[in-house]
Amino acid sequence: MKLGFLVDLNLCMGCKGCEVACKVENEVPLGSWRLRVKYIDIGTFPDTSRSFTPLRCNHCESAPCERICPVSALHYLENGIVNIDSARCIGCAGCMMACPYGAIYMDPETNTADKCTYCAHRVESGMMPACVVICPVQANIFGDIDDDNSHISRYIMEHQGAVQVRKPEKHTSPKHFYVGGGNQTLNPLAQQRIEGYSLFNNITHLKHIGNPHEGVIDRFLEPFKGEEKLDNRSFIDFDNNAHESYEEEGGH
Repeated sequence: MKLGFLVDLNLCMGCKGCEVACKVENEVPLGSWRLRVKYIDIGTFPDTSRSFTPLRCNHCESAPCERICPVSALHYLENGIVNIDSARCIGCAGCMMACPYGAIYMDPETNTADKCTYCAHRVESGMMPACVVICPVQANIFGDIDDDNSHISRYIMEHQGAVQVRKPEKHTSPKHFYVGGGNQTLNPLAQQRIEGYSLFNNITHLKHIGNPHEGVIDRFLEPFKGEEKLDNRSFIDFDNNAHESYEEEGGH
């Protein structure tokens, strides 16, 4: 048995239910994600479209994170899942640097590495991963890719030529597949931003910030402009005067 995952990007509508289900099921801390749904806008107005791409651990057959871990916290299960043992992890972050997909994060509460495990605890009990169960359009497909009669194997065979993986040039043999979406969805370098535009609008620049003839020192010396000559005594007197004024106004 070798478990794999497939997302049909033609079906995904970007509801992010899988994101939420993953965080709840695995008690992922705030600010961290085992699974996130990226979106990109394609084309220029008014001929535009938005595409969504769920991103998670790819459970590579040749996983760089598993090879680099010095304490074998990252290890393969018999079903092909790249699992992680937080009790063994020493928080060296080597796996984070080795992963070409950015799928591993450091848990701020335990200071150990964590990532998607295809909900290995649920799979062991004969259940589907939480993200698969929650998907309202059944865009997430999970199963045994060694079984020719499994749903995922049949889906891959039916879409031969349209099945993609992320960063195939890394030769990690990922077991996370995508159907649809095109190259722009999976290849960050294929999507270009129009020169002179940010995510939402035309980029403009201020001619200057504040007084173009006034620097940081000028603003600091503003209270002493009436002094004929500035020395250390000027600063001491200014501080004493400010303190007396504060007390007269009822300060403590």
